[in-house]
Amino acid sequence: MTNIVVLIKQVPDTWSERKLTDGDFTLDREAADAVLDEINERAVEEALLIKEREGGDSTVTVLTAGPERATEAIRKALSMGADKAVHLKDDGLHGSDVVQTGWALARALGTIEGTELVIAGNEATDGVGGAVPAVIAEYLGLPQLTHVRKLNVEGGKVTAERETDEGVFGLEATLPAVVSVNEKINEPRFPSFKGIMAAKKKEVTVLTLAEIGVEADEVGVANAGTKVLSSTPKPPKTAGEKITDEGEGGTKIAEYLVAQKLI
Repeated sequence: MTNIVVLIKQVPDTWSERKLTDGDFTLDREAADAVLDEINERAVEEALLIKEREGGDSTVTVLTAGPERATEAIRKALSMGADKAVHLKDDGLHGSDVVQTGWALARALGTIEGTELVIAGNEATDGVGGAVPAVIAEYLGLPQLTHVRKLNVEGGKVTAERETDEGVFGLEATLPAVVSVNEKINEPRFPSFKGIMAAKKKEVTVLTLAEIGVEADEVGVANAGTKVLSSTPKPPKTAGEKITDEGEGGTKIAEYLVAQKLI
């Protein structure tokens, strides 16, 4: 039996317009539609596959840090088949950088008894930092297997494959361990109607920073290691130059490319 915790995150929909707040230049999450990050769906799916291979004896818990709205992402993961959830919800987390976020999540993981495997996506689509799984592993003193495309758990060990430009590498670690998966790991299932209804009754534990032993001055935008000092809106697209070809179109295009130093 393997007790698995999956890190999930609610992010702005890729097709929504994203913008920063005027005050502290953090991502304005209320200004866009929000969804469970697709890479997290794959992480949840992998945990469910491990549970199914073990005969259903494992427990899959999803963990997220975010505002009240993140409950929607939690319910999506529960409707896929996760057993329960932990929601770290505290206004003090607003604007935390990857190190602060990793620290808070590591502390929250400490409240989940019997965790043997932590699965996360390799990076979130909103921040694209790709560092949180490694930060958590460092804080907890656990081995980390990152950017994994294939995963297997057996006999108290986790084995995996990582694909890079140099080739495919085999990885192995003794449980407990932290794993981050990439887009090649699997295709996530769609929640069934039964799963959606069952998700409404599943346990969701809500935690604050104080309850996990994190001080207010350890997290948040005011204490972050990096800050955005200013931002400039992306300039609007300008109209292109229309060329009417009367036999000289190719020449004009070549002249334009030369002028732009493209050839």
